[in-house]
Amino acid sequence: MSGEEVPIVVCVSADMSMRERVLRQLDGLGPVLNCADLTELRQLLSSPAAAAPLRPATVPPGVPQGPVRWGELVVDRAGHRVTWRGDPLPLTPTERELLALLIGPPLVVWSYEQLFAAVWSGPYPGSAILHSAVKQLRHKLRDLPGGPQVHTVQGIGYRLDPPPRST
Repeated sequence: MSGEEVPIVVCVSADMSMRERVLRQLDGLGPVLNCADLTELRQLLSSPAAAAPLRPATVPPGVPQGPVRWGELVVDRAGHRVTWRGDPLPLTPTERELLALLIGPPLVVWSYEQLFAAVWSGPYPGSAILHSAVKQLRHKLRDLPGGPQVHTVQGIGYRLDPPPRST
């Protein structure tokens, strides 16, 4: 594989706990596509978005190009780097782009459709790709004391709370 290629793992299981175990075991490897059954997988693969590259797209218009900050978290798109309190965070390019969008000003609720279009440059197929990427991102942010937490806005999308105020 070249330096830009990332393996895609497909997990098909009706057992949610099995799919969660696969995500935990493969954390950080790359995108993990979780489907409950083969019908869902076929639907996903036959959607127009299936042809979209599974890598971060160019930054959408109106989104800050330079480093974005959320408290002590800094996402530097140009430098392909994320730091928390000065220490690097090992995020995949997809996780980095999702985080940059979520923390970038203004803090808003990003719809599933907006996030998918911004990161994968395609229409949202209602798939598990976005949800899987957010789950991996949440897992990596979980251990940051006072760090950002990705919240689900049921049926709409994702958001972050404002950063804590400095004292």
